[in-house]
Amino acid sequence: MDPSPLSRRLVWAEVNLDAVAANTRNLARLVNPARLFAVVKADGYGLGAVPVARTALENGAAGLCVARPEEGLMLRAQVIAAPILILGPTLPSLAPEVVRARLTPTVCGLELAEALAQAAGSRPVAVHVKVDTGLHRYGISPAEVEPFTRCLNRYPQLKLEGIWTHLATADEADKSFAYRQLALLQQVMVGLPQVPLRHAANTAAALDLPELRLDLVRAGLGIYGYYPSKHVGQAVSLQPALTLKSRVVRVHEVGPGEGVGYGHTWVASRPTRVALVACGYGDGYPRHLSNRGFVLIRGRRCPLVGRVSMDLLTVDVSGLPEVGVGDEVVLVGRQGDEEVRLEELAELAETIPYELLTRLTPRVARVYVRSEGA
Repeated sequence: MDPSPLSRRLVWAEVNLDAVAANTRNLARLVNPARLFAVVKADGYGLGAVPVARTALENGAAGLCVARPEEGLMLRAQVIAAPILILGPTLPSLAPEVVRARLTPTVCGLELAEALAQAAGSRPVAVHVKVDTGLHRYGISPAEVEPFTRCLNRYPQLKLEGIWTHLATADEADKSFAYRQLALLQQVMVGLPQVPLRHAANTAAALDLPELRLDLVRAGLGIYGYYPSKHVGQAVSLQPALTLKSRVVRVHEVGPGEGVGYGHTWVASRPTRVALVACGYGDGYPRHLSNRGFVLIRGRRCPLVGRVSMDLLTVDVSGLPEVGVGDEVVLVGRQGDEEVRLEELAELAETIPYELLTRLTPRVARVYVRSEGA
């Protein structure tokens, strides 16, 4: 009997930290002399913020980005000392914790600025200001930046370390709006020549738009080994970090005219051998892949038949008579010479790779893979 804990798992995600390391090194070299910050929000895009953060920092990342203060506080609790930039809003009530943890908040309102200054006492606190150059989410308008930064000068504890914007269309074929956003940020910077860190670039801009790399690049999806869209060039090699695996739990025959799964959305037109796989939308596998996705079993592509349910999905294995209970199934990643690419599944599910990564649920065990001695 296999003593490995994985032998008792029905579904798990293997996260290749060697791939994360290589991707970080490649991106850091590409954007140099700009600093590279690894974006590890949403629990490292679903792959584990702490192991991804540590790996990225060991391989060229100068700091980390999170979306929310609690994500940064969790990293600090794991004794990660690198700079951590909070990209999203921070409630003023959290200012004391943010200051104590030496997190770097994005400040877009005087209420937060005042709360940070009060919590800081005489200690300096680095802050960044976000400029809304057209995404129209969090941030302040270009016209507000100069008066707002003058107001920040009331609080000598607050050190304006960075000013930044968020690109709306860097992964589209038409990059013209990204250049318009850059122009707006540059206009704002004319009045703020002493701010050391200007940043706008995400993974897409890092790969395609060298002019937007500025002083700092915030790389998210690329760290995990994926290109943001088919409209983004492959200026560096990226290695996918995720392999999602499950097991066959039943194999049986379905006769002509018999349906499979809820609603009988697939009905056999001939005698069909089907395998039940222990993964479903309760694990984060998209229900939208019903009757359109593929998995790998014994190195062969097998099409999904019937609806994806919460815990299970069914595939046609008529061409693989040797398939049996316990066989390993790859839902994302490589098996033998075949591969199911995350980008391919995202297109079939009519979504984006970001969503497929971050929707993996907690019951999917994360298993971290590294070369020995790494």
